[in-house]
Amino acid sequence: MADDATAIANLLYLYAEAMDAGDFAGAAELFAHADIIVDHSPGAAPLDAAGILRIWESSVVRYADGTPRTKHVTTNPIIEIDAAAGTATCRSYYTVLQQVDDGPLAPIVAGRYHDRFERVDGAWRFSERDYSLMDLSGDLSRHLQM
Repeated sequence: MADDATAIANLLYLYAEAMDAGDFAGAAELFAHADIIVDHSPGAAPLDAAGILRIWESSVVRYADGTPRTKHVTTNPIIEIDAAAGTATCRSYYTVLQQVDDGPLAPIVAGRYHDRFERVDGAWRFSERDYSLMDLSGDLSRHLQM
């Protein structure tokens, strides 16, 4: 089970790495087979990878180095695996730090991810991410175009 848990945790970290590199297409590709929940309102449909990529491309500020000048820190992953079914869930925390120009390094947002995974042909992939669980926010003005 440790190998499965590591593979699942690595998906969390690959997402963070891609976002911090400004590789939004690479981050979206991780969700190629997933539903992405951004709104729990009645009738709200989940997004697909193309939909979340459009949001990131239009709203996340990229700086001269091509990155959003962030570090996504993912912690406290609670991974539960159903090996027989080839499915898993993970609840984790995230904190996003940002440093722009000569400004201070600062936390700008913190929340939770609730993810579902499926194993297909021996490899784990996202099947769902609840992207709506933002708990704390700071100054997002240099991160998001609103």
